[in-house]
Amino acid sequence: MLMCRNGVQHRKNSWQDGVSGTSCPIPAGWNWTYQFQVKDQIGSFFYFPSLNFQKAAGGYGGVIINNREVIPLPFGFPDGDITILLSDWYTRSHKDLRKDVENGVDLGVPDGVLINGFGPYRYDDTLVPGGISYQIINVEPGKTYRFRVHNVGISTSLNFRIQNHNLLLVETEGSYTVQQNYENMDIHVGQSYSFLVTMDQNATTDYYIVASPRFVNTSWDRATGVAILHYSNSQGPASGPLPALIGQDDPSFSMNQARSIRWNVSAGAARPNPQGSFRYGDITVTDVYVILNRPPELINGKWRTTLNGISYLPPSTPLKLAQQFKVLGVYKLDFPNKFMNRPPKVDTSLINGTFKGFMEIIFQNNDTTVQTYHMDGYAFFVVGMDFGVWTENSRSTYNKWDGVARSTTQVFPGAWTAILVSLDNAGIWNLRAENLNSWYLGQEVYIQVVNPEVDYTESSLPQNAIYCGLLSSLQKEQSHKFDFSMGSPFCSNSRVMLALLLLVLIESFFFSMWSVVL
Repeated sequence: MLMCRNGVQHRKNSWQDGVSGTSCPIPAGWNWTYQFQVKDQIGSFFYFPSLNFQKAAGGYGGVIINNREVIPLPFGFPDGDITILLSDWYTRSHKDLRKDVENGVDLGVPDGVLINGFGPYRYDDTLVPGGISYQIINVEPGKTYRFRVHNVGISTSLNFRIQNHNLLLVETEGSYTVQQNYENMDIHVGQSYSFLVTMDQNATTDYYIVASPRFVNTSWDRATGVAILHYSNSQGPASGPLPALIGQDDPSFSMNQARSIRWNVSAGAARPNPQGSFRYGDITVTDVYVILNRPPELINGKWRTTLNGISYLPPSTPLKLAQQFKVLGVYKLDFPNKFMNRPPKVDTSLINGTFKGFMEIIFQNNDTTVQTYHMDGYAFFVVGMDFGVWTENSRSTYNKWDGVARSTTQVFPGAWTAILVSLDNAGIWNLRAENLNSWYLGQEVYIQVVNPEVDYTESSLPQNAIYCGLLSSLQKEQSHKFDFSMGSPFCSNSRVMLALLLLVLIESFFFSMWSVVL
């Protein structure tokens, strides 16, 4: 098991990133403490298990990084702060889902959409069976609440809306946005948003909170998450049809909505200077990567996904450890900057980033579904997206002033998305598909960013580092691990599962109680 914090940048400390390229897995029965600073960040993020399809089994939660008191919020302080975790859900275990993906079987329609781990309110007797527990959000009339909404699912784009209430967008993944009202918001896999919602209705009934799949047909109707917004003076339960979503299968609406999200260039965030004082549109690009994905295909008899024709093969020795101990042959710095006209292959190929360089990355989606891409260690500027094939002339459409800075962006099928990123954070950082089926089959790459000068501020090898692969001989026995051998009635497989559950509970308690102040 490893736990990744989606969007937390771990400045100069990729050791704590919680992915296979930077850390050895935490063995069953062991504990491991992540130690890191949330330097130069504010905002709404989440954590999740990053190995072996375990995210499909849960183990996720919200992470909040607050402004320092000397930096005011660019809006009135809300009366409450509410975290909403949206996820597609399957009755099959994560192991069965993993096996299906390995065998080229599509995940198919989810068995439901969960809101904070709860099933849907019974809004329709034919679609929703009785006896299901559902989430209730209790609110007071006239008050304004900050809703931090995360899509922590594995493959489904979801539309979020609250019946008869506007969503005032104020922040996404650590960046304050231009404040705009939306009736609903498409939240793709791995994305996070903050909305201010004012309780301005007359509360004749409760109100539906809805998360429904996007770009699907009516066979997905049963996979709709429904919670309840309950005013303290509500006069009755919610009833009737769910708030409608027009153009459920139309990506054009969703793309235009994404283009409308803008960076608040006048607001301070982690630092008192305005966000817009970093004029990204004036910086000269040093490296360009056009990264093309493709649907799953057979490579050497196994189903794999690729970026630029390469399906990433995780080595037994994490990249960061191999770099630290100068172990040769673990990886190569030869990831191509465009799709190569050659047969696809499985390889451990990295992008060799230039420290303090300015990289342009264009994601070209040749798949049939929306894919989202996430970059650890950084926030990047989403400067453009459109349908069709990206060309150099597409740069004329870029937003070079107030494109939002975030860590996860969507790429629509048959379309492209362009980002700009300043490589000022030394380390080895994961760039991956957030759609778990694409990621698991190889759609990821790491970016190595090395400071050529000696940098004493970059974090060194942690004292509690775990060793594996070619460096296994360096590992010492952990003195405080769980012991399941004392007359346990469990079989060995049960002990492993219990160890994983305990680790999830430890992490969940630690993070769910954690609101970080810079």
